Amino acid sequence: MGLVIESEAWEPNQLLYLFILISCFLSISFLPRRSTNSNNRAPTLFDQSLPSSSSFLRFQRRFLLLYSLSSVMEGLWSVFGEYDLAYYGVNKEKMVLSLCVGYAAALFIGTFLGILSDLIGHKKVCLMYCILHLFVGMWKRFFAHPSIWLASICLSLASSIFSFSFETWMVVEHDKLGHRQDTLNDTFWLMTFTESVSFVGSQMMANWLVHRGMETGVISPSTAAVLLAILSIFFVTRVSKEVPQASAFKDYGRDFTAYIFGDKRVWFLAWAQASVQFSIAVFWILWAPTIVADGREVKLGLIYPCLLGGRMLGSTAFPWFSPGPLSLRTEDCLVYVFMVMGIVLSILAYDYQEIGLLVTLFCLFHACVGLVLPSLARLRTMYVPDKLRGGMISLSLAPANAAILFFLLQRGYYQNIENSTILAFAALGLFSAAGCLHLLKLCGKQPHQNWHKPILVNKNKNGSIFTIADQEMVEIKTEDGGLIVFKSIIRGFADRYLELEPVSDVNPQRHEMVPCGWNCTFSSIIHPFIDKMTNWKHFKKLMEHYGLWIPTFQGE
Repeated sequence: MGLVIESEAWEPNQLLYLFILISCFLSISFLPRRSTNSNNRAPTLFDQSLPSSSSFLRFQRRFLLLYSLSSVMEGLWSVFGEYDLAYYGVNKEKMVLSLCVGYAAALFIGTFLGILSDLIGHKKVCLMYCILHLFVGMWKRFFAHPSIWLASICLSLASSIFSFSFETWMVVEHDKLGHRQDTLNDTFWLMTFTESVSFVGSQMMANWLVHRGMETGVISPSTAAVLLAILSIFFVTRVSKEVPQASAFKDYGRDFTAYIFGDKRVWFLAWAQASVQFSIAVFWILWAPTIVADGREVKLGLIYPCLLGGRMLGSTAFPWFSPGPLSLRTEDCLVYVFMVMGIVLSILAYDYQEIGLLVTLFCLFHACVGLVLPSLARLRTMYVPDKLRGGMISLSLAPANAAILFFLLQRGYYQNIENSTILAFAALGLFSAAGCLHLLKLCGKQPHQNWHKPILVNKNKNGSIFTIADQEMVEIKTEDGGLIVFKSIIRGFADRYLELEPVSDVNPQRHEMVPCGWNCTFSSIIHPFIDKMTNWKHFKKLMEHYGLWIPTFQGE
């Protein structure tokens, strides 16, 4: 008599979804309120007090709405793409080849789209992103046998644009409208959070359309993509008019050589970005084959929201670290996070694991990704000029795309390496990224001397009071003499000494009792720096090292 063994497909415990939702809710509910309610908090170093909070909230909500629609389009093809290829009878070998064609297009064409975006305007390139999705959706909708190569190329180029253009456009518009610097950090983590939510929504939409819509033939994922693309085009064209850069390609190339290729700190940051993008791409390619190894039955569609939920939770941790109550510098935080991500991928590459442990490691990896993405965006704001930001991001993706293309050919086409080898290389890249962030910290923050035009200060009866707009170079004139200070230097000191540990009062015998921020006396700005450093001579020597002259204050 034979023994019949019934096996059920593994699925995550429903309590896991509840845990992620409650954790995200609690993390957001108890966030340090820095930018959403400026009236109830002490001013920080980047308070401008120029635009109202309502003006910023309108700007932020409009951008996040547009970004959410774009994320749904991006996630729709990510979820539906493999099913779509199988629906048209494409075998596994051709699927791998279509991936290779897509990454080749991203490598040889997408690498330079960031430079194009910096030159012609980010709004136009975002519009190009929507048009590419519109074209692919209409192509698949109206042709019975669409070309998978053409669709793969268009979607890969759209993904390349998505990785840099919306962020860069938001940063440029944010600075143009004069919003505070700390609100920009809030928008970074909200972008990661809304992107993850949109990806979950795109999965729900794709599942509904596949199981319900395609039975009637009235609506399909392609039709949904067309409608979303049209709606996104409407929103992009409705925003404020963008003024492209007046600089010629020659001037752009000179600045790019000086500030990107000529700055080793940007090289460290670019390698970290490339390592993260490579590890994320490797994960999404190999997570399903890893978890269903040895013929295990798993409901992958129920695990996918858990992974994105982990990313959502990780993004809500960003305000607590950078800067926040935990007072950990961004570079230090990323060193630890990269190490954790590398260890997770090393475990996945080393040995066979149970499904429950694999899902736990997957969620931990994506929680780290949710913290890393806004942190890298913050570092880009610190080290990369806005006018070069798109080109820097797209060029940093080139090594990742080249590595993915190489491993796809070796594994998927020639069968020369194993999945564990690819995961091991991804882990090695993350460990090297941790080393780069450590070197970036050791390099310190040095000023770029010609990013923006200088401005003058405002004076009142209390002395040399100044209000600094969001400029990279600021000219401050005091009664004691002239002083040139670059915001990049002040920002670097503030991240370490002021914003993480605000000093709200100074010596009443010599200075006013004012909060440390932009709108206070110059002496009350300088002395908190001195308190956190060795002594006044050390601070003066350091500023002289950067080519800055510090005047002697009365009483020094």
